[in-house]
Amino acid sequence: MPTKVLVAYGTTNGSIARIAETIAEVLRKGGGVLAEAVPAHSVTDVESYDAVVVGGGLYGGRWHKDARRFVRRHGRVLAGRPLWFFSSGPLDASATEKEIPPVLGVRRVMTRLGARAHVTFGGCLEEGAKGFVARKIVSSGKGGDYRDFGQIEVWAMDIGTELVSGARSG
Repeated sequence: MPTKVLVAYGTTNGSIARIAETIAEVLRKGGGVLAEAVPAHSVTDVESYDAVVVGGGLYGGRWHKDARRFVRRHGRVLAGRPLWFFSSGPLDASATEKEIPPVLGVRRVMTRLGARAHVTFGGCLEEGAKGFVARKIVSSGKGGDYRDFGQIEVWAMDIGTELVSGARSG
């Protein structure tokens, strides 16, 4: 029986949705894994999933509110499943160049729920972004798309390998 994986995400401007969809697609292509990407705010039940990946954009040093609420609401079930976290935020190449540790709130939840790993991917903030601060960043020329889909795919493949083999990696 294939492993069923939920990739839940919190996003304001949609860039984290594309990361989550990429992760789900890579997991499906790897074989033996059924994966779906779903906005965290719309998930009502995680009981039917064998493993969960949760991601959120970083805003002012905090994970997106939908990702935070998701792990709070489903914490009991998440603690009993293989669990991975990702963040997206830096509007530069730093996430591709070095490992960026999780922000404090994410680190605390990882410890509490026994998450296997966390990665921070580059962010994306482009013309049409919602929010006053986001629009100011874009209009000042400091926006852009810093997501590295090669990095995202490799991370997702590692999760798929771990799930299919039963091995536990970092």
